[in-house]
Amino acid sequence: MAVDAVIFDWGGTLTPWHDIRLDEMWRRICSAHLDPGEAQAAAEALLAAEDELWRRGRDEHRSATLAEVYATAGIEATEAILATQYETWTPHTFIDPDAIPLITGLRERGIKVGVLSNTMWTRDWHERIFDRDGVLGLLDGAVYSSEIPWTKPHANAFKAAMEAVGAEDPGSCVFVGDRPYDDIHGAKSTGMRGVLIPNSTVPAWDDVTPDATIGGLAELLPHVDRWSV
Repeated sequence: MAVDAVIFDWGGTLTPWHDIRLDEMWRRICSAHLDPGEAQAAAEALLAAEDELWRRGRDEHRSATLAEVYATAGIEATEAILATQYETWTPHTFIDPDAIPLITGLRERGIKVGVLSNTMWTRDWHERIFDRDGVLGLLDGAVYSSEIPWTKPHANAFKAAMEAVGAEDPGSCVFVGDRPYDDIHGAKSTGMRGVLIPNSTVPAWDDVTPDATIGGLAELLPHVDRWSV
C-alpha cells in the first residue's frame, strides 16, 4: 500500500537525542528566581513531580502537562520561571539538519507530514521551536500529548495524529521514532509501519520488530519509496 503520511516523534527523532541531567536543569531554572535554599527544595520537588508524571504516562498511558508538574510540586509557574525553563532547554531543541530536506522530499511526493510527541510542554513551545528552525510551515498537523488524554503507545494517540494530518488508513501511514515500545510497538499495534532510529539511552524492547531501522533521518526516503511502489 502506498504511503500517504509520515508522522514523526519529536525528541530523539526530529530533534537529536541529548543526554541531560534533569536535576541539574531544574536547579538552574530555580536558582535564577529563588534563594539558594528555596531553589534546591523547589528543584527537588519539581523533579519528583516530573518523574511521577512521566511514570504515569509510561505505565498508565495517561498524559500530563507542565502546569500539572508545577502544581504537583507546589511551585508557582510564573511567566519568568517558564521563560527561564524554555531558555534553559533551548540548546537541546534544535531540529536535525536532515529534517528539512527529508520533509521537503516527502511533500514533493505528495506525502503528508505530521508530528506526534509525548510531551508535557504546550503547543506554543513546540511551535516556537519548529518556527525558529523553519519546520512549522512544512507540517500538515501535529499532536502533543499535553493536549490529549493519552500518551504513546495508546492507539488513540496515533489515531489523533492520523486525524491531524488527514490520513484515514493506518496501513498507509509510517511512524518514525526512537523508542521501541512507545513509538514502534504503538505504531504497529495501530496498523502503521514503524521505523526506528535507535539510540543508546532509550530502553530496548524486544517484543516488536521495526519495519525498518535507520541510523538517521537521511536514510528514510528509500524505504518510503520502496513501500510506495
